[in-house]
Amino acid sequence: MYKDSYPPLEPECFYHIYNRGINGEDLFKEECNYDYFKTLLVKHVSNEIDILAYCLMKNHFHFCIQLKKQKVQQHFDVSKKFSNLFNAYTKTINKHYNRTGSLFETPFKRKKVSSDFYITQLIYYVHANPQKHGFTTDFKMYLHSSYNDILNRNNTIVSCTKITEWFGDINVFINYHKNYQKEVMNLSSFD
Repeated sequence: MYKDSYPPLEPECFYHIYNRGINGEDLFKEECNYDYFKTLLVKHVSNEIDILAYCLMKNHFHFCIQLKKQKVQQHFDVSKKFSNLFNAYTKTINKHYNRTGSLFETPFKRKKVSSDFYITQLIYYVHANPQKHGFTTDFKMYLHSSYNDILNRNNTIVSCTKITEWFGDINVFINYHKNYQKEVMNLSSFD
């Protein structure tokens, strides 16, 4: 049976979901791994959550999500579904790269986000994270985040309508990210 020291994720609440490779190991070893992880994410949790922002980096990831409204009164354990996602991904990576054991730190980390200001800052933080950690010199060019997916309305796992509504319109979204880009290196309250 799945055990987790965190309280259960609550319907309609916002969360910062993040994790890294065990002992700092890379989670994404090749480009194809990023798409495979997103495919599993859709398979395991997309019916339960709306994704407002994501960023997948070589050795860790971040999501800003909102759990969907519960349709019927039943046990609603999204944490278990996230665990199933991580286990499925680990099994595939282990088999493909001839490795054994855990790939992710467990349990995955999550913070409930209750203020609108914090949610807005979190969305920016998720997008700016690859620049903060030196994976790119400009987070707006990073390929494995939702920033450009939202701008281009690509076939994405992000709820583009929800994110646009959150900021008011796409121009406010763009300007918010542009105005705070100089603050990338000062973002530490989300880790």
